[in-house]
Amino acid sequence: MRSAATRRLRTVPALFVAAVLLTVLAPLWVMLTALADLVRGRPRLPTTRLLAFGWCWAWLETAGVLAATWFWLTRRTQRLQQHYRLQRWWAARLMGALRATTGIRIDAAEADALRPGPAVLLCRHASLADSLVSAWVVTSVARMRPRYVLKRELLADPCLDIVGNRLPNHFLDRAATDSDGELAALRALAAGMGGDDVAVIFPEGTRATPRKREHALARIAERDATRAERMVALRHVLPPRPAGTAALLDGCPHADVVFAWHVGFDGLDTFGGILRHLARAPRPVQFHTRRVPRADVPSGDGFTLWLDQQWLRVDDDVHALLHLDPPTSAPAATSAPAPPAAPAPTSISKGAD
Repeated sequence: MRSAATRRLRTVPALFVAAVLLTVLAPLWVMLTALADLVRGRPRLPTTRLLAFGWCWAWLETAGVLAATWFWLTRRTQRLQQHYRLQRWWAARLMGALRATTGIRIDAAEADALRPGPAVLLCRHASLADSLVSAWVVTSVARMRPRYVLKRELLADPCLDIVGNRLPNHFLDRAATDSDGELAALRALAAGMGGDDVAVIFPEGTRATPRKREHALARIAERDATRAERMVALRHVLPPRPAGTAALLDGCPHADVVFAWHVGFDGLDTFGGILRHLARAPRPVQFHTRRVPRADVPSGDGFTLWLDQQWLRVDDDVHALLHLDPPTSAPAATSAPAPPAAPAPTSISKGAD
């Protein structure tokens, strides 16, 4: 409790100061960033657009913190439905700010695959915007109640820290030496999910880059050369970490699995990448899903092989959507394969970062 209070005594005032400074200094930063963009031959003013979104984010975060504070003052911190409504409002307003400041739009026509619950949603992780996009799709489009698996570092976001800890989410400690404790927390997170609930995890554990993919494959090869050889075909995603997903499914034995991937945010994993992306006329971000009935999901030793096959299919789907080539591998069957013995899952997804 003391660590949370200490953290919030730093992050909440910093948020308020940032919101006020961005407002007071708006004429200055708009003029300077626009001039800098034009000098660099960027007529779409990507730096100005990014700071404009940052200004919107700061005030929407401030509004969320104030609403959460009001819930605390009126002793409503245990009322989940009110906090879910706040989460849906926050995600929708942030998505609206993203559209207004950058022109980026999301096509999520397949969000119906998330309904009904319970379901475990496995999301591709390619950009800094993935948590926002998934929150908007789940809460505003599918009208579901998410239970997130996120990295603990995201507690630096004040609204996510306060509201996220009142809702059924789990913030993974990536420095934890007790993986059994983290897996037990994920099983508890998924337990009791109903028709409006979906557990959300990013099974890659981090944003995908060629360097991270090479490193992940090297680590897998040290433990399981056969699996590393199987996953070397990946081009756009990282090998999934199966233990976290398996724990969520153990916690809710009747939950279906939904795979989600998007294209359009690729390269938005660094500040420079965001500016390069915003310098071009944006294309709609395509958010796709595929649902697998729980009866078709194997357990035990066959789970890791099945998950790898599904993730290879996701990689093929991303590749096709990027208009590079048609998919090169046959779609993985959604029914349980009859695989050779494979090691049990041992690695937890670390959540969005």
